[in-house]
Amino acid sequence: MNGPTVWCLVPAAGRGTRVGGDCPKQYLPLAGRPLIEHTLERLATHPRIAGLLVILDATDTRWPGTTMLNGKPVLTTIGGMERSDSVLAGVDALPDVVGVADFVLVHDAARPCVRLADIGKLIELAGATDGGLLGAPLRDTLKCADSAGRSESTEPRDRRWRAFTPQMFRRAQLSAALREAARRGVNVSDEAMAMELAGFAPLLVEGAEDNIKVTTATDFALAEFLLARTAT
Repeated sequence: MNGPTVWCLVPAAGRGTRVGGDCPKQYLPLAGRPLIEHTLERLATHPRIAGLLVILDATDTRWPGTTMLNGKPVLTTIGGMERSDSVLAGVDALPDVVGVADFVLVHDAARPCVRLADIGKLIELAGATDGGLLGAPLRDTLKCADSAGRSESTEPRDRRWRAFTPQMFRRAQLSAALREAARRGVNVSDEAMAMELAGFAPLLVEGAEDNIKVTTATDFALAEFLLARTAT
C-alpha cells in the first residue's frame, strides 16, 4: 500500500470503571491481554501508520511503558478531563515530523476490531479532502421515546450515520477546531463535531460495522469472538 504515512492519536485517559470495578476498561483483559494492547497492535500493523501517541490519565499506573510496536514508535502524553482536552493535548505533543498540514488519525482505545482495509480506505478517500471519519449508515428504525420510555414517534433515518473511528484531519485545522470549541464552551463528542462547528464538512467513509466500541461485558465477549475470527 503506497502513499504518505500518518501518525495516530489514541485517547486512553478515560477513567470509566463501569465494567471492571476499579480498573479502567482499556486495561481489562480481552482474549487474555489488556484491551488497549489489541488496539495498538492493530494500528501499528497498518503500513500507512508511522507512529502512535497514546494519551494517558495523569494518575495512570497501568500503562506498561511500551515504546515500540511493529518497529514503530509509541509515545505518550497526559490528557485532560474531557476527550476533546485529551485529543488536543495529543495534537500538541505530536513530534515535529508531523507538519501542520499533515493528516492525523484519532482512534478510540476501545475499538480493537477496526479493519486494516477500512483504515486504508479512510486515508485514501478523506486524504483527498479536508478529512473525514469511518462510519456506517443507520439501518435500524429509530424511535423517539417519551419520559416514560414509550415510543411516541418514528424518526427518519435518511442521511443518518453512526460515527466510528479512526477520524482523520489535518493537524493545524484539528487543533484550531478543538481550541475554538473549548473557547465557546462546547463539549464536542468527537473530532468531527469540532470540525463541523469550525465550518468543515468531514467526509463519511463507510466501514465495517464490526468496528465496535467495547463498553459492556457483552461487548468484550463479542470483541473476543471478532478478534479470534480475524486471527483465523
